[in-house]
Amino acid sequence: MTASEKLVANNGDYVANFAKGDLPMPPGQKVAVLACMDARLDPARVLGLEEGDAHVIRNAGGVASEDAIRSLVISQRLLGTEEIIIIHHTDCGMVTFTDGAVKDAIQQDTGIRPSFALEAFPDAEADVVQTIARIKASPFIPHKDDIRGFVYEVETGKLREVS
Repeated sequence: MTASEKLVANNGDYVANFAKGDLPMPPGQKVAVLACMDARLDPARVLGLEEGDAHVIRNAGGVASEDAIRSLVISQRLLGTEEIIIIHHTDCGMVTFTDGAVKDAIQQDTGIRPSFALEAFPDAEADVVQTIARIKASPFIPHKDDIRGFVYEVETGKLREVS
């Protein structure tokens, strides 16, 4: 059985134990989380979130990319969130490469240079500051006063706030 087959089969257990009831469509905690996609970081567990509590947006590095900002705009303007939490983490793969080197390798392998930015960064804490600044600079995000940023320590499970 493949990993995806096992995961899909797990849905049977989920369905059997599904807490029937109405979950709010607007997140109950009125918060959106932008976090790295790293498998060692589970935003729901780290923050104690339950289903229906928050929107969780994930990508490589927890970057405030155009698509992440699009999701935050929908989250705030249409679905009632008022706060944003950014979570990067220690030992992140995004600090191990540069955009140029990876794009060069992809171009050499495929003959096509990616047009998108990979957005590697040398320091997670500094990039949290950059991510907050990018979100605050967006004219489309209405609730900019309640944005907090953190670095999750994969070694300890602790969130360290970035000021």
